[in-house]
This record gives sequence, C-alpha cells and structure tokens, in this order.
Amino acid sequence: MTTTLPVLVVGATGSLGGKVVDELLGRGKNVRALVRPTTDAGRLEKRGVEIARGDMLDLDSLVAAMTGADAVITTAAGYTRGGKNAHDIDTVGNANLAEAAHRSGIRRFVLTSILTSDRTPHVPHFWHKKIAEDKLEQLGVPFVALRPGAFLDQIATMAGNPIDKGRLIWMAKATVPLTFVRTSDLAAYLAAAVDADAANGERIDIGWDRPVSMREMADLMGKRAGRKIKVWAVPSVVVRAAGAVVGRFNPVVKDMAAMFGWFDTGRYVADTRRQEQLFGPVPTADDTLARYTDELRAVHHPQP
Repeated sequence: MTTTLPVLVVGATGSLGGKVVDELLGRGKNVRALVRPTTDAGRLEKRGVEIARGDMLDLDSLVAAMTGADAVITTAAGYTRGGKNAHDIDTVGNANLAEAAHRSGIRRFVLTSILTSDRTPHVPHFWHKKIAEDKLEQLGVPFVALRPGAFLDQIATMAGNPIDKGRLIWMAKATVPLTFVRTSDLAAYLAAAVDADAANGERIDIGWDRPVSMREMADLMGKRAGRKIKVWAVPSVVVRAAGAVVGRFNPVVKDMAAMFGWFDTGRYVADTRRQEQLFGPVPTADDTLARYTDELRAVHHPQP
C-alpha cells in the first residue's frame, strides 16, 4: 500500500523496535516513534524519524501520537524492560494503546504478542498479551498479532557470548524442543505485517521450520564454531522453588519460573503455515543458527 502517512512505532528505542524502524525505513515508509518525554531520541531524529512525545500510561498522549498515522506497530513489553511500571505497561498501557487506536481510526494495528499466550493464564506476561489481543478485538480495531517464540538473541547470550564462554545457560530441561525466533527476522515480519494480506484479528505464530532443544542448539552452534559448547541447565525443581520463594517479593521471578515450566511441557511450538503464506519461506533452524554463530564468532574474533 502506498501512502505518505507515517507508521507509528511504540518501543522504537528498544532492541526489537529499533530493528522495526530500520525495516520500515528500508521499505520507504515514513516513521513516527513514540518516545517518553525523558528519553533521548537523537539517534532516531538523525534518521529522519518523526518523534511523538508520550507515554503508554497517558491515553491522551497516545491519541495525539496516532492522529494522522496510517498504522501502528508496538513492540513494547514491560516485563522485558523491567522497572517499577512494568506491570502497568503490560496491562493499562496495552489497553490504552487499543483505546487510542480505536479513537484515532488507525488502518492497521500490529501487536507483538507471544506464542501460546492464549493457553497460559498461569504465565502473567504471556497472558497479558492475550488480553491485549482481546481488547483490540473488543474495540473493533483492525489488528494482526504476531506471536513469536523465544528470542534466540536473548536466550543464547544469558551467560555472555557462548562462543567465548563455551556454554549456554538454561532454566528448564535441555532436551525439550521449543520454538525460537531471531530478533531481526521478527522485525522484518512486523514491518511487513503493516500491509500484509491478513484478515483483521488474525493471530499468527512466528518461528522456524522446527522446534529446537537447547542441547541441539549447543551442538549445532558448537559444530559451526569448531568448539564444544555445553548447556548449563538449572533443574526445573530449583527454578520452581525459587519462583515460589522469591516470587512472594518479586513477581517477575515467579512469572519467569512459570514460563520455563511451560517450556518444559513441550507445547511451546509454533504452527508456521500462516507465517509462510504471508511472509515467505520460514527460516530453517540450521541456517539461522549457523548465521547467528558466525556473527557471534565475528564479535569473539573481530577482523583486523
């Protein structure tokens, strides 16, 4: 679709959001970014991105930011970012985004959701995404929700560069396959979703051609890097105990323990058929891990 109206990106100063901005600019889109009043937007401004100052907890600022925009992509996630407003961002903030989109008549709203969010009321930050989807639907906002698996880039580097350290850390069973995504791949799909031939209200799983266990990931990356990579798996019983004890004081720990418990069930697996129809060939696990390993090796052994 050809329009000069901007796409508003919520979460543009984050890792995923920044890549979404790159993808949109690469597609010739005009981009507007929602940036909190105290956040430096200099890097975005240098790239020609229009800045809308506002906050997800301030409904009026969201309406103002969306006014005159063609579409909205939100990558905002309070759970991932942390901070005292994390829960409010994932609940009140997402509800405000839906209400603002309803009031401003946005053509398409693209939500970054989470794989299996509709089956996990016991994992709060997953369930909050399901509630966000439902809120958009209830208000009649024309939306699509992409439901990606676990972020490879975050998981693989929890203990530092695995090529450098020779290990991956995991807090669930190392032999249970699950769906992963690469942040840069997801960013491309989110940008493409603005104009994709998808029906309003579609929830679309995003992943690879097959689920992969941490043990297999370590083997594939190690083979590519030419060195042994081990998996340090914290036993599930320890993770659950920590969630029960620490979770009384820190809800994020309890939430995280519940997430890893869900991973252990083997049901965190994407059905990528619709992904392929809308966005083209699904990335293969082998190719994605090979490319990612090569990038980590370049960081570990930079070229002179």
